[in-house]
Amino acid sequence: MDFAFDARTEELRTRLLAFMDEHVYPAEEVAEEQRARLASPWDTPQVVEDLKAEARRQGLWNLFLPDAEYGAGLTNLQYAPLAEITGRSPHLAPTALNCAAPDTGNMEVLHQFGTDAQRKRWLEPLLAGGIRSAFAMTEPEVASSDATNIETRIARDGGEYVVNGRKWYISGAMNPHCAVFVVMGKTDPDAGDIRRQQSMVLVPRDTPGLEVRRAMRVYGYEDHSHGGHAEVVFTDVRVPVANLVGEEGGGFAIAQARLGPGRVYKRQVQNWIADARVTVEQLRLLVLKTAWLMDTVGNRGAHTEIQAIKIATPRAVVSLLDQAVQLYGAGGVSQDTPLAELWASARTLRLADGPDEVHQRSLARREIKKYA
Repeated sequence: MDFAFDARTEELRTRLLAFMDEHVYPAEEVAEEQRARLASPWDTPQVVEDLKAEARRQGLWNLFLPDAEYGAGLTNLQYAPLAEITGRSPHLAPTALNCAAPDTGNMEVLHQFGTDAQRKRWLEPLLAGGIRSAFAMTEPEVASSDATNIETRIARDGGEYVVNGRKWYISGAMNPHCAVFVVMGKTDPDAGDIRRQQSMVLVPRDTPGLEVRRAMRVYGYEDHSHGGHAEVVFTDVRVPVANLVGEEGGGFAIAQARLGPGRVYKRQVQNWIADARVTVEQLRLLVLKTAWLMDTVGNRGAHTEIQAIKIATPRAVVSLLDQAVQLYGAGGVSQDTPLAELWASARTLRLADGPDEVHQRSLARREIKKYA
């Protein structure tokens, strides 16, 4: 397999690197200054709009979409090194090139599954960078990494669908330019095939009953760069049947195409619990041994064990909390559980009484000295 860049990729890389040097990197500080003066932290700094205009002028626009009619017509292998470059300024470059999530995935959904009318109303403005969008799948009460668990109801009522449900961590929803939500829910909860119970509908932001309730935090902070992450509630939201994306019952397949989600299996959780029990017991015995040495031979005689505790315990606690966060999913990083705060506190302990590396160096010297 040949991973060498072809001529077009090399040419685009050269132009993109120059764009980053000449426009994006100098704009980073300007964007922060402008964002601090905005009436709302979710508004877009003017410099971002300037970057978008310049990128479009230079033909560095919609590089992610492989269809040449709508995008740049690049293969995955051609786009990958360009995406890597934009990742060097993650808050500005993807948006500047109209290659930022969640719009990219939503545009791909509309391009692949949307009707001509849907593409005209939503895809074209998204491709032009005139509006933003959100993908509303994740829910707080279910394990949303498995899309079959989604509980939001999308019920047919004559020529309309009625949407009721609660979503959270809906990226981009806080952005005032977010004009449309791609919403996943159940149209047929009784379908024998659990993967045919879900559908997706397009819900304009100004539809009555759609409430963007609050911004969700990630490890204690709000991400303002791409429109944040929101809790969104749908209460008797009505949209025309024509707003169905693809076919009824096709929502799971569309989600798989868009996300390819992973899952946390019950057996994996059992393994985590067992390993956690072993780890805690090991650390408990180490602490008890150290306490005994401190009582019998003094702190200097227990120096090696004390350093071992300072290395092993915070590291183990961070690891265990990280698994808990993984298990809880979005809830694990939110302000609605204590896990994010606990993780941050435990992670700080790896610095507070001296960084791990200092204790490791001292402990290693003591061990080596025994055999010198």
